[in-house]
Order: sequence, then C-alpha cells, then structure tokens
Amino acid sequence: MAETILKVDKLTKSYDGQIAVDSISFEVKKGEIFGILGPNGAGKTTTLEMIETLRSIDSGTATIDGVDVAKNPYAIRGMIGVQPQTPGFQDKTKLTELIKMFAAAYGVKVDPKKFLEDVNLGDKANSFVENLSGGQRQRFSITAALVHDPKVFFLDEPTTGLDPQARRNLWKLIEDVRDRGISVILTTHYMDEAEVLCDRIAVMDHGKIIKLDTPKNLIKDLLSRGFSKEQHVEQANLEDVFIDLTGKELHV
Repeated sequence: MAETILKVDKLTKSYDGQIAVDSISFEVKKGEIFGILGPNGAGKTTTLEMIETLRSIDSGTATIDGVDVAKNPYAIRGMIGVQPQTPGFQDKTKLTELIKMFAAAYGVKVDPKKFLEDVNLGDKANSFVENLSGGQRQRFSITAALVHDPKVFFLDEPTTGLDPQARRNLWKLIEDVRDRGISVILTTHYMDEAEVLCDRIAVMDHGKIIKLDTPKNLIKDLLSRGFSKEQHVEQANLEDVFIDLTGKELHV
C-alpha cells in the first residue's frame, strides 16, 4: 500500500451562511493522480484553495505528509506546487529569468534551461511568457510550479481552451510528474481526461463528495445498476484525424 500524502477530514467552508464545502473527507496516496469532478459551484476549487492555504478552513482538518495545513501554512507552501486556472507572470521577463525567480523564492538553485527542456520549451528560453501559445504557457506554468520538487501538485482545469494536440501532450506531462513520485490533484470538466489520467476520482455536488472510486469501478457500478446506451463504436474519431493531420509531435 502506498503511503498517504494528503489526508482531508470533515473539511468545511461557508460563505454568507451558504455551505460551499460540506464536511468532506478523502485521502490521496503518494504518486497518485487524484481527480475532483463536479459541476460548476460544486465546491471543487474552494476545496483546493483551502488545502493550498489560499482560503481559511472553517472546520475539519487537512494534513500534507503529516503537517497540518491550517496550523503550518508556511511549511505547507514549501511542500506544494500550484498551477491555477489563469496563471499570471511578469511581462517582459525571459523564461529562464522567471524560473530563477521562482526557485529563489523557495531558496533553491536550479538549471532553468534543463527545466524548460523537460517540457519542450528549451528553444523558448529567451522568450517572454506573453509570446507563448496557450499550450506553451500551460507547460511553462507547470514547470515553474515544480522548481522546488513539491510533494503534492495541484492543477485546476489545466487543459481548458487548449487544442487537442496541446491537450494530449499536457496529459503526458502530468503523467511524467506523477511518475516522479509527486502526487497530483486535479479538477477538470473533461470526462475523457479524468478517465485517462486519474487513478481515483471524487465526484462532488453541492459541496459533498457523492462518490469516490477508480474510473473503472465507477463505470462498472453504473453498468451494474442497469445503465445502457446505444452502442456505436468507431475505430477513430475527429480528434484522432486532427492529431494525425497536424502531427503527433508537439508544436512549439
């Protein structure tokens, strides 16, 4: 059994008397990709922001590698990496300089060119973030959040707005992060993305976790309750055509 890196117990958050996160509990293992799914307003982002120390916790607890999030927020910030929905970076600053700045903030030294090469941005080392494409910006945002080798990495809807090619390449990058032993927690509205990437999934609605299991078990459970739909199997789809015509290699 893999060790538990994140433990959430009865975590709760309210705004103006309205419960946004309603006493939820779950655990995340080391080296696991854990997905949190749900409709808009389900409490996904609020949950992440509490664990990331960006919002206060009304009640309940969250611990990362045994460290209490509410009691030791500064220690937690050194243990996590965060890739928000809309990352912002200083304009007119080279990518290598930005990597150095992020590393310095954590008191570490890194080789910025190697970090960029690891996400296929080596030839953009002297470029500015504002000159990158959407997919390139997301990849840079991820590598910038990993300069201090965090234990847990949070991604909030990381592939929203990306073309199919950039999306699939970002999936590979997320899997590479997991393979380094870093636990990944992500939210997404793309069910195919969750099914491909996630080892386990928590489904949230109205602030509660209503189901938690592996993607395969969630599907099996649905089928066991008599669910069926018209079967229409194609050997390929339009996304496969797009990838084939534009090239499987990442466009820079």
